[in-house]
Amino acid sequence: MRIVLVGPPGAGKGTQAAFLAKNLSIPHISTGDLFRANISQGTELGKQAKSYMDAGNLVPDEVTIGMAEDRMGQADAENGFLLDGFPRNVSQAKALDESLKAQGVALDAVLDLEVPEDEVVKRIAGRRICRNDSSHVFHVEYSKPRTEGVCDVCGGELYQRADDKEETVRKRLEVYHNETEPIIDHYKAQGLVVTISALGKVDEVTARAMAALGADQK
Repeated sequence: MRIVLVGPPGAGKGTQAAFLAKNLSIPHISTGDLFRANISQGTELGKQAKSYMDAGNLVPDEVTIGMAEDRMGQADAENGFLLDGFPRNVSQAKALDESLKAQGVALDAVLDLEVPEDEVVKRIAGRRICRNDSSHVFHVEYSKPRTEGVCDVCGGELYQRADDKEETVRKRLEVYHNETEPIIDHYKAQGLVVTISALGKVDEVTARAMAALGADQK
């Protein structure tokens, strides 16, 4: 299957992408991983991306599209892939359409993870990260530490990242609504969009997604 995963920040796209890719035996292709891989390997596209990022500028669509096309052309993606974080806007969606058409293939589905805006804010703004180890993540409501403000694992101080503050989250949501959400209408016109609720436990959302995609869960 060839799938695009969309949804607002805080919808759990990365988590669901990993589970779905494993269940469907297809590679999980995330924009973040693409950038890191190309930059660390020193590819031409990676060098271009790094020059824009170092200057504090957005990486142009054509660079991102080039990275995505290269990755989708690899052997493990021959029978399908799950795109996470790409396309990010309608321009990228149209470029993806053309790229797949040139290969004689097409998307099977666009999975839209739906989460109410207030829930997104609650999920992200409630995160607390350990200053000693950023992999130790807690939540003021969903995954409370035993002692408030103290990491259960190492005793380090828990803090709220600047990116997780409510004001910043709402700005990120605004960007999502303005730039990324329009791709849902683009794909609805092609009859590709499948919308599911991303509320509930991780395994419940995965089961919901697999059912919506008409796939058997492993």
